[in-house]
Amino acid sequence: MPRLLIIGINRPTHVGRHLYRAAASLGWDVETSDIGPAYEAPVWIRRAFWHLLGRRPPRLKTYSRNLLRHCQRFSPELVLGTGIVPVTAMELAAMKRMKIPVANFLVDDPWNPAHHAPWFMRALPHYSQVFTPRHANEAELQALRGPGVSWLPFAYAPEDHHPPREGTEEDRRRWGHLVAFIGGADADRVAAVRALLKGGLPVGLWGGYWKEHPDLAPHAHGHADEEQCRRIVASAGVNLCLVRRANRDGHSMRSYELPAIGGCLAVEDTDDHRVLFGSDGEAVVYFSGMQDLPAACQRLLALPEQARAVMRRSVRERVTHGSHTYADRLQTIHAVAKPGKEGQETVNQP
Repeated sequence: MPRLLIIGINRPTHVGRHLYRAAASLGWDVETSDIGPAYEAPVWIRRAFWHLLGRRPPRLKTYSRNLLRHCQRFSPELVLGTGIVPVTAMELAAMKRMKIPVANFLVDDPWNPAHHAPWFMRALPHYSQVFTPRHANEAELQALRGPGVSWLPFAYAPEDHHPPREGTEEDRRRWGHLVAFIGGADADRVAAVRALLKGGLPVGLWGGYWKEHPDLAPHAHGHADEEQCRRIVASAGVNLCLVRRANRDGHSMRSYELPAIGGCLAVEDTDDHRVLFGSDGEAVVYFSGMQDLPAACQRLLALPEQARAVMRRSVRERVTHGSHTYADRLQTIHAVAKPGKEGQETVNQP
């Protein structure tokens, strides 16, 4: 039985939680090292470390030492970080001496200025294997000449991303005419929503910070719990599936989550999405930029409900019948990064 230690955030919607539950479903012996304690400090100290010391966690060294003790106690076969996690190069070298491979699934692009952290970049070459869900940074990772580099896409969690238990006619009346978006008000997302409103489309927004924009606040509905999110996605006339351009994404977590729930999708046109969803109109409708977005959503809203239902089924089958769960991803990670296998490369198609 594999023994896995996951470094990350073990809370709903986070990759660390999805991977933990996937490992448990596989019968693995799994524990989590939550990164929260690395950031515990008075607010003014956190802000100083963030702005003056390159987003450095105030308790980086303490957390890293405690992680090493966790490894000594648990003796994992593999340690897996989830993104920009607070582990120093010194502790990574110590784990290497203990013959414990340490991999990282880079959920964010460390070269994105919004995430760039010098302390993490110093540690990155000391990982034994790095998995990236974006082709755009593969060459940069390979240039580190340290870890093996593998492309590995995001996934969905069947226990969270499934059709709602009770989709109702009332849900379809409330949300069936809307272009829905669930997520925070990042700059790219704000621009997309404004393009939709300029095009005269009805919009519904769930997530943080939308009400801070006066022109978008009337369309913002606060946060939705997991079941309500499933009901919104399954009932909305259109769900918006965006990528983060600053993150150089070819796809996102939502690229798998929304189809698994059964949403009707307008999807940003990328190579990753084309491989996953096929040609325009087969399972999704594509848009290439903000100028194309309103027309793509209007196409979907103009379809009869029966046609949209066919697209929902088609896109769900493409994801749920394609070995795209987090358990599938974990098995790939383990096969590549387990002791004696570090440094090999693999490619998973989306």
